[in-house]
Amino acid sequence: MTLRDETVEAFLGQLAARVPAPGGGTTAALHAAQAAALVAMVARYSDGTRYDADLMARILTEADGIRDEALTLAEDDAEAFGAVSVAYQLPKETSELVGARSAAIAEALTGAARPPTDVIRTARRLIELAEELLPAGNRNVITDVAAAAEAARAAAVTARVNIEVNLRGIKASTIRAKLIATAAMTDEIIARADRIVAAVRDEISR
Repeated sequence: MTLRDETVEAFLGQLAARVPAPGGGTTAALHAAQAAALVAMVARYSDGTRYDADLMARILTEADGIRDEALTLAEDDAEAFGAVSVAYQLPKETSELVGARSAAIAEALTGAARPPTDVIRTARRLIELAEELLPAGNRNVITDVAAAAEAARAAAVTARVNIEVNLRGIKASTIRAKLIATAAMTDEIIARADRIVAAVRDEISR
């Protein structure tokens, strides 16, 4: 059974268990999936002559696609972290085995960093969609735009720390630089999410 076929209760049970995966990286992708679902929901409620049908159709199609991609990232992350766990269990009784183990760990950590980098890029796109919805969406569900922004923020922040922890075992300078640059995008995502939430709170307080 894949992650997307499990019940919420079953997944949370696995998350709470003392097992290598799923963990924080998987939840980062699921935060993104929830953000995408919220964006799609607001777009679906924003129908009728009062709304920009072309805009809502585009947002809806993209958000539904992102939700599916994010679920795949959640599964990819769990698989990649499993490979890291296997690499750390390799033998290290001789200098040759130590070298092979170190190389395997570095390779596995590089692989484990890929899903969270994709999550951060996904989160930024979801923030962009939320920004488009903010002035144009159905006001009755405007708080769900804020919820989507917060879920996207959680996705990015969680993904960033998972990238940063993997950096400790990645020595290749080019790979490190790319990972660091992607992780740094999180600050922009946080700031934009803050603005969306502030705008929504301001509107509902009037």
